[in-house]
Amino acid sequence: MAPIYKVAVIQMHPKPMQMEANHEKACTYIRSAALQSAQLAVLPEYHLLNWIPHDDKFKEACSHWETYLNAYCALAKECAINIVPGTIVELHGAGTADERLDNVAYFITATGEIAGKYVKKNLWGDIERLHLTSSSMDPHPVFDTPLGKVGMLICWDLAFPEAFREMIAKGAKIIIIPTFWTLSDCSPAGLAVNPSAEGLFLDSMLTARCFENTCAIIFANAGGPPGKGYAGLSQVCVPYAGAITRLGSHAEGMAVVDLDMQIVEDAEENYQVRADLARTDWHYEYRHSREKDDAKL
Repeated sequence: MAPIYKVAVIQMHPKPMQMEANHEKACTYIRSAALQSAQLAVLPEYHLLNWIPHDDKFKEACSHWETYLNAYCALAKECAINIVPGTIVELHGAGTADERLDNVAYFITATGEIAGKYVKKNLWGDIERLHLTSSSMDPHPVFDTPLGKVGMLICWDLAFPEAFREMIAKGAKIIIIPTFWTLSDCSPAGLAVNPSAEGLFLDSMLTARCFENTCAIIFANAGGPPGKGYAGLSQVCVPYAGAITRLGSHAEGMAVVDLDMQIVEDAEENYQVRADLARTDWHYEYRHSREKDDAKL
């Protein structure tokens, strides 16, 4: 039988520019998850600062990224729990022509080691493209972790099925997605049709991605006060069942749930998606490397 992992999905309201307070709250949740025997805790995107890149102090705050990454490594070792600390925005090359902000997710093992990192690829419109640097044509990585092979995406990456296909072709069976997805991401035209359009978007995509990739998804979104645009809906999804735990649309909170990986194995035996991807005559190919494409010309 495949293993059962106890995982904690954390829905936080990151208070703008209150880095230390947000970090302390995140640590409190992680310690609580560890006390409930969770093997993995996942935080939302932008959990340390919220997303306010126009703030005069935002960029300077991002220069302290390593302090918080090291703190999470120490906490993982202290509590013997694997941690994906949402995303941490990192300032590199400050004051130089190569200055950039990266939006990065890390997988930290229960021994405090970094098993892998992923830099957000698909940036959300000018809201992010004017400030962040995409991982662009870099391949989507898959990491060996205490929970098996894991892939990570960040927020808007969820909208691109190619990302999932690339990772499951490399053996990933769990996809972790820290997110800062809001209801106001929908246009006025869309909201006029359905004020809850973004919630429908999230629930539909998360369920579909589990089925079409025979994988489990751990999705941690930001929450917040009603009327402030927070979408919430953090959840853990598997094929056949969809969400096996799902937080509300606004409030902060944490859910700890048993993730039975036998469901993933049974789904693959039934749908044989990965088996088709492994065929030499598989029709579809997904790449992020132009070099590989050019080499075939």
